[in-house]
Amino acid sequence: MKRGMVERWKSRRGRGVQLRLPFDDIMEFAIALLSISPQELELLGWSFADRKRLLDHFLASGRAAQETDPEALGATPIELTIPRADLERLRRFAVREFPKAASHAAVAERVLRAIEAVPDRRRGSEGR
Repeated sequence: MKRGMVERWKSRRGRGVQLRLPFDDIMEFAIALLSISPQELELLGWSFADRKRLLDHFLASGRAAQETDPEALGATPIELTIPRADLERLRRFAVREFPKAASHAAVAERVLRAIEAVPDRRRGSEGR
């Protein structure tokens, strides 16, 4: 019985999608997520738990980067796995709030390009 509940929960969250970004961009995006105020979170329709979950995915990229040469780390593309259900949240944040917090406009553009490159962003909508 418990196994069925876990499977239903996972199916509601959706499968993960991969975003490939330079490590420096990932960390800048994580810092921008940390810097938004509770009021801005509310405007985005997020809870603190939503932000924490997204941050966990971004910070997990540090584990993937551990074996990379420290000199080349900043520009090294790292693959993140983000739950499909959170992809639209990230896109909204990248459009509305991230440009205010990012120190480089190019970072915001690269993040948006990576999000837009994900096939089938809305479940089953592509190809129909």
